Amino acid sequence: MNYLKTGILLIVLTLLLVWIGGLLGGRQGAMVAFAVALAMNGISYWFSDKIVLAMYGAKEVQKAEYPALYQIVGSLTASAGLPMPKIFMIDNGAPNAFATGRDPKHACVCVTKGILGLLEESELKGVLAHELAHVKNRDTLIMTVTAAIAGAIMMLADMARWAAIFGGGSRDDRREGSGNGISLIALSIIAPIAALIIQLAISRSREYGADTRGAMIAHSKLGLISALQKLDSASRHFQLNANPQTAHLFIVNPFRGNAIANLFSTHPPIADRVEKLKALSI
Repeated sequence: MNYLKTGILLIVLTLLLVWIGGLLGGRQGAMVAFAVALAMNGISYWFSDKIVLAMYGAKEVQKAEYPALYQIVGSLTASAGLPMPKIFMIDNGAPNAFATGRDPKHACVCVTKGILGLLEESELKGVLAHELAHVKNRDTLIMTVTAAIAGAIMMLADMARWAAIFGGGSRDDRREGSGNGISLIALSIIAPIAALIIQLAISRSREYGADTRGAMIAHSKLGLISALQKLDSASRHFQLNANPQTAHLFIVNPFRGNAIANLFSTHPPIADRVEKLKALSI
């Protein structure tokens, strides 16, 4: 059911992009918007992992440096039926982790130094199983495509806003086009909100799915439950200097906010995730 919902939301997101392009430039604008979506998805497919890892200055680590980390990932990949991913590390004290890559054969798992110092072995196993579940579920590709399309929508909405403000023309032209200007301003406000809501719906759905499959891969839900609670508490004191466009990749939201801000979080509330995990019969 989650895959069906995700597919429908991705289609809606793409149609929203094409519709905005059509409003801005008619049929030609719709075609351009569709071409932009294809181009951004192509770039995301082939280079998203390299872009994200470079963005955070992540460095690939070798087995000789972190043998225990490699042993955990190796046992989990065997359990999940996945090839061994590359392992990267971010030199940052904020505890967090993410996975990226277009498919299981090109997957990377990245952890911060902070998470290694915070979690016990069973908890780290739960976190890494969650990230490998994202790889198994192809979430790393789905969320990259979602972010690319949402970014294109926000870019076009920004163009619509400036077109409405600086439309130019004579006074009569402006009078005749005032309705269109109002429509463009409304579009510039509503479209990004709609794109964000769809992106959040997809992201939250995939987090719940990765929690469930991660617990199955680890053959236990307890490590992930404990890890999520520790990471939630630690995030109040440590903050990762993350890019908002990549916040959905991390196991816990790298940004902390008030109750209103949390409504627009890329992650479900930790308490909800823990309750769902506790309900699993594992």
